[in-house]
Amino acid sequence: MGLIFHCTVNSLYRAMSMRKPLIFVMFFLAVSSSASAAPVKMVGFDDMTCGAWKASKGDPEQRRMFVAWVRGVLTGHNYARQSQQVSAVSNSTVENFVDRYCTEMPQGDFGEAALRMTDRFSGRNEAIAK
Repeated sequence: MGLIFHCTVNSLYRAMSMRKPLIFVMFFLAVSSSASAAPVKMVGFDDMTCGAWKASKGDPEQRRMFVAWVRGVLTGHNYARQSQQVSAVSNSTVENFVDRYCTEMPQGDFGEAALRMTDRFSGRNEAIAK
């Protein structure tokens, strides 16, 4: 880390001292883009759309699998963020949260709803950032 920081500072200093704004801008863009959080890779069902969630209301077995999947995401969050755990939630709380999310975001997917649920129920109330 120290070597990277040293090289970064030296590169920045050279770019500024040589008065080559283009090099400075390109350097800044390269550093800032690599610092942004990568999107979360969602591992779930083939159809994770809110449409699939809504359709599962008529298929109790499918709905149970979807709810169990969301609960697994909550458990995974608790494992990864032990200092910001989601408290115990019931299946109906999961269903109500995802129903509300999918009503507000009909083009969204319930995987994103599960992530937003970890935000809300962990007390963090903001998206996870790397």
